[in-house]
Amino acid sequence: MKIQVLGSGCPTCKKLYEITQRAAEELKLTDTVEYLIGSEGIQKIVELGAMSSPVLAINDKIAMTGFTPDIEKIKSVIQEAAK
Repeated sequence: MKIQVLGSGCPTCKKLYEITQRAAEELKLTDTVEYLIGSEGIQKIVELGAMSSPVLAINDKIAMTGFTPDIEKIKSVIQEAAK
């Protein structure tokens, strides 16, 4: 599974990345969470067709846009995308 956090590099994007990493660890996933920021992150967001950031992408599909500090929500998004 390919898990990516995409954004501009703002504090909100960084926080989503940290929570997503923790969620992946708690789910005992061996997948690395990629963090694409700056022009690389923005380009990927545009490629996926998202209209806001940050974006949580799983297997090159948008799983979530925006930010939530709720690790359980992020875990459920990851589990749903894994099905």
